Amino acid sequence: MADARVPAELLRAVGDDLRPVRPLAPPWRRALVVAVLAVPVLAQAPLAYGWRSNIARLGPGWAWGVSIVQALVGLAVLVAALREAVPGRPLSRRALWIAIAAATAAVLAVTLGTEQALPAAVPPGVWLRYAWECWEISVVTALPIFAFAAWLVVRALPVRPALTGALLGLGVGILVDSAMRLYCWVSAPLHVLVSHGGAVVTLVLGGALVTTAVDHWAGRRRRRPR
Repeated sequence: MADARVPAELLRAVGDDLRPVRPLAPPWRRALVVAVLAVPVLAQAPLAYGWRSNIARLGPGWAWGVSIVQALVGLAVLVAALREAVPGRPLSRRALWIAIAAATAAVLAVTLGTEQALPAAVPPGVWLRYAWECWEISVVTALPIFAFAAWLVVRALPVRPALTGALLGLGVGILVDSAMRLYCWVSAPLHVLVSHGGAVVTLVLGGALVTTAVDHWAGRRRRRPR
């Protein structure tokens, strides 16, 4: 019946366009691959620039323990982004708001809690320099992790690329900041939220723009006549 109704030329064109594909791994497994890549990348900031000078006074709980918790939050957001990227498995609006609100609350709690545990303000006259340095190191450190995670997202052909990319940037940003707080000894909320938080916002916007642009380019290539 299909052969009688569909032109032979169309059947041949569809047949020539079919390609075998490898099933996508579950989002949590793909996020673990990102985590494996992220470990040596994130370690370079404290190793290259030195551990925060007051890390001993901060204590292992507020230093390592809180950073591990924050890293897990970032990975959870990344899992949400990798799931959102798969067509037919979109997150509900409620789930999206819960994920974004929980991640934001976790970052604020870490920031305010660290300030309470060990207040440390920026020295006079260097506020802008410190802010720029932490923003720059955060973004540069995030780039290889961001690029690999973005490739995983775009490869899944997301239906909502801007939203998926924004979630991707949020997850990577929180993950990177979990390591940055082991390098930056300043705990003043204004510095952390403007500089470290500014890097997270940069990655959120960058994720939305990059995934949208790549998805548009890939879509044009798919529609191009062979």
